Amino acid sequence: MRAVITGASGFVGRQLVPLLAGAGVELLLVGRAPEELARLFPGQAVCGYDEIANRAGGFELLIHLAVLNNDADAPPEAFFDVNVGHLLEVARVAQDAGIARFVNISSVHALDEGNVSPYAQSKREAARRLAAMEGIGAQTIYLPAVYGETWSGSLSFLNRLPRPLARLAFRPLAALKPTVHVGRLAAFLTEPAQGGEDEIILSDGQDQNLVYRTARRLIDLAFVAVVAVFLGWAMLVIWLLIRIRSPGPGIFAQKRVGRHGDVFTCYKFRTMKQGTVQAGTHEVAGDAITPIGRFLRRTKLDELPQIWNLLRNEMSLVGPRPCLPVQRELVEARRRRGVLRLKPGITGLAQINDIDMSDPERLARRDARYGALQSLLLDLRIVVATARGRGRGDRTAGQAS
Repeated sequence: MRAVITGASGFVGRQLVPLLAGAGVELLLVGRAPEELARLFPGQAVCGYDEIANRAGGFELLIHLAVLNNDADAPPEAFFDVNVGHLLEVARVAQDAGIARFVNISSVHALDEGNVSPYAQSKREAARRLAAMEGIGAQTIYLPAVYGETWSGSLSFLNRLPRPLARLAFRPLAALKPTVHVGRLAAFLTEPAQGGEDEIILSDGQDQNLVYRTARRLIDLAFVAVVAVFLGWAMLVIWLLIRIRSPGPGIFAQKRVGRHGDVFTCYKFRTMKQGTVQAGTHEVAGDAITPIGRFLRRTKLDELPQIWNLLRNEMSLVGPRPCLPVQRELVEARRRRGVLRLKPGITGLAQINDIDMSDPERLARRDARYGALQSLLLDLRIVVATARGRGRGDRTAGQAS
């Protein structure tokens, strides 16, 4: 394999180059100061940007790391000049050189539409413009905080600690925010190109982070205790009102698809008329919802009985909303993107962004994003947003857009 790397003198590049070289990849390192690259990476081929066309013939991959980072003290136009203009110029040169695969490295900050910093805006625009280019296989890979043998940015203080202590301190920090080891990036780049996905996020995930898993379980149990102690009376009142106002049970039990595709019984206050068809909410007529059901769904009080599912460890406070087994398109889309490894939740990233089950592919993509970016701080943001009323829940057939 032969690969061109731009911006290799940055932190990610200094961690990535030795891994790729060790895997047998022939490298050409490109930068504005080739002599600095030669000093940093003895024995590697280096050149300036004006030499790419002549030096990169026969190379299959270009990894674009060159960037004006979000900590740079520069005007907004400088971010767009470097992160958009320069990227597109390099992509065109790569195309002329016959390089079939172009990988643009970006940050997960660019995925947050609420982030309007010049860096995030320029990286979003770069990804859009790159995706529109024809004649080259272009991908944008989004990364959270990257680490390798050393750490950078807000984690750089770990470099001053003894190695065993630094690794021990890193676990709780990684539970707070998503991270990715540079080895995952190297492995992705040396595999055959993976097409079909318009959003590729590489991260370590939290599956193996005991600190995150323990904290999350404790938060779930604390939520159960708070609801049971302080809202137990309200749950009883709601149950009585449902029984009085419409025929049928107060609690609605329904089979849902949980973690690893296992089916479990999910409990909610009944918000629809008895006998309503078992289908996704977006497939149910709006007049199936009872008057009190509308209030419960709007205030999300209908979800309170799910504290029993939390107690049984079938659900978590935050996670992808569990769907019905008959929603096969959504189940398959989630399976394909690895979402089913996640425990379902009472609320989630998709819900606070008004993405419901009427669009299975879009929902599965956002669920997969949550799985990649899962962290305690993100979970807290989702809970706060839910408490503040963001997300209207699944729309009925008359409301679906």
